[in-house]
Amino acid sequence: MSWLKEIIGTEKAVIAMCHLQPLPGDPGFSKEKGMDWVVDRAYKDLTALQDGGVDAVMFSNEFSLPYLTEVKKETVAAMAYVVGTLKKEVRIPFGVNALWDGSASIDIAVATGAKFVREIFTGVYASDFGLWNTNYGEVARHRCRVGGEDVKLLFNIVPEAAKYLGERDIVQIAKSTVFNCKADALCVSGLTAGVETDQQILKEVKDAVKDTVVLANTGCRIDNIEKQLAVADGAVVGTTFKYDGVFENGVDKERVLRFMDKVHSCRKS
Repeated sequence: MSWLKEIIGTEKAVIAMCHLQPLPGDPGFSKEKGMDWVVDRAYKDLTALQDGGVDAVMFSNEFSLPYLTEVKKETVAAMAYVVGTLKKEVRIPFGVNALWDGSASIDIAVATGAKFVREIFTGVYASDFGLWNTNYGEVARHRCRVGGEDVKLLFNIVPEAAKYLGERDIVQIAKSTVFNCKADALCVSGLTAGVETDQQILKEVKDAVKDTVVLANTGCRIDNIEKQLAVADGAVVGTTFKYDGVFENGVDKERVLRFMDKVHSCRKS
């Protein structure tokens, strides 16, 4: 039994994304609509996801484009405010993701009681946002300093919109990440949000780290979730839950219900 069963309540878990609208300091933040609108949009998406039957939810500043590798104080404050405000409405296990900053994600998790975080914790990359370095040794120590030892860490090892600069294949990266960093889970992604995770890569990673949770991190849809869950231990799902499957739209409860019906069928087979 993996920690998914213990923390989320089921194997083959579906972690749904609750994408926050642009926050103070982000180029897209609306001063006219303000934070009340951000909270209201997040509440509507959260309600649709929970009523649709997802297993867990992860709050992410997905619309804070372009992303920073060290998020600003105002982003941490805004995310903690949104999650803290909505916490009384959350009926399922939840996590957070402050893109692309592992320490900030852990800070928000500790402050709000989140059970897990997802982030790019390891590697050096050439990305759309510039040269991107990480320092997991410092993040691990920061986690201890702030009392986040119980927060599960989901390592995204195929970051979106970035290319790994080392000459190592995905299997080597998976093995060394688990050995050196004691990752609670590995997330395998497509090129960008909504792009299907390559099943062959997913299988290679799972075969390499059989005792570690491996999640399909992008592009899971009702027409491919069965084959993805045949390999992966669970999935992180965002875009397919949106109206018309469009990233920028709000969450459509009916799409969530249909997707989760398919997932329940997969679990029985």
